[in-house]
Amino acid sequence: MDAQSKPFPLYSSSVKQFDRKRPHMFTVQATPAPGDAMHLEDSTVKWWAERAKQPLGSSSNVPVNETLAVDSLLKKINRGDLLVVNSRRRNGLIIFREFYAEFAGPGAAVGGDFDRGCHKIIPLGNLSLIEPNDHEDHQKALKIRLQWIRLTQNFTDQPRSADRAQMILDQFKTYFDKSTIDDVPNEAFALMVGVLPQTVRRVRLGLER
Repeated sequence: MDAQSKPFPLYSSSVKQFDRKRPHMFTVQATPAPGDAMHLEDSTVKWWAERAKQPLGSSSNVPVNETLAVDSLLKKINRGDLLVVNSRRRNGLIIFREFYAEFAGPGAAVGGDFDRGCHKIIPLGNLSLIEPNDHEDHQKALKIRLQWIRLTQNFTDQPRSADRAQMILDQFKTYFDKSTIDDVPNEAFALMVGVLPQTVRRVRLGLER
């Protein structure tokens, strides 16, 4: 079994105001920085725990309509600010806990009580997050977030790990182009469906049937 897998990249980002008439909207464009491969420890849990210890970086919190780096967005999420992934774009956010990850796709709530304690995020596509206008929008976004969670849980019901990896990869291919998916590290997909990063890597290379 191959013990190497692609590491979590640190992301740089630029943010532009989406619409001056609607200052509650902003856009994050993220690009991954290069990194070296990391070897998997004998204990999978130990390995994930070591990954969780990586520093978050630092940046001051800024208003939603100003330049917002990914680390500042992470702080806003952990603070409990509730935002919604723009449902009119092919975009989303992978949100990492210590031992698992979730994908918040178009229309889904991000932050609030859902995501306190997350330690990493990866924006996908040309990410656009919106503040809910009212309680109805808030509740709708929470329901959509639960739908995204249930979709991923359907994949984890598969007994064979390679099948789980293939299903999550296929699902992402319906939303994003190849270049976007290629930038997502093996660990991210692995944490979403409960498999080892090597399994995702082998499926990507066509070594699993």
